[in-house]
Amino acid sequence: MYDAKDYSKLIGMEGFSETLLKNHFTLYQGYVTNTNKELESLTQMLKEDKAASQEFGELKRRLGWEFDGMRLHEYYFENLGGNGSINRNGRLAKRMAEDFGSYEAWEKDFRGVGAIRGIGWAALYQDPANGRLINFWINEHDAGHMAAGTLVLIMDVFEHAFMIDYGTKRAGYIDAFFKNINWEAAENRLK
Repeated sequence: MYDAKDYSKLIGMEGFSETLLKNHFTLYQGYVTNTNKELESLTQMLKEDKAASQEFGELKRRLGWEFDGMRLHEYYFENLGGNGSINRNGRLAKRMAEDFGSYEAWEKDFRGVGAIRGIGWAALYQDPANGRLINFWINEHDAGHMAAGTLVLIMDVFEHAFMIDYGTKRAGYIDAFFKNINWEAAENRLK
């Protein structure tokens, strides 16, 4: 069983209203609840020898959506709450400069991913095979992940993450996100 984590410490961040954050926390708690329900149902179906059923197959497909929704929100909330200032002498900034040419080039690329039309996530992954950093678009929680990649930084760009405060002005939300990145959390994920 998974337990929803408490991210109420994020309330009061610049650019994120209390209403927006509380709604977002509630949505996250729903992913935790649904992950637990689906795992319980799948376990019961196995006990009842229903692993070959259509219902089992559909529930297995749905599990990726719920589980990834839970886990991506945890990464997202955990890489918020900072002052948005990256340590330019830290491992992460140096790796960004190596792989993108500069921190500024990385940020431009990441913001570009975050501005892609549609719902999803902007994600900075590290390829464990060679350490390279690459920005990815994740669509619908469960499609677009880097296979075996280490998730370093994630930005939610589903409408629920910004519409209450920014309406359709996603760029304002992206600015607020950057002002509140907890770079220490992101750097700690770096391998």
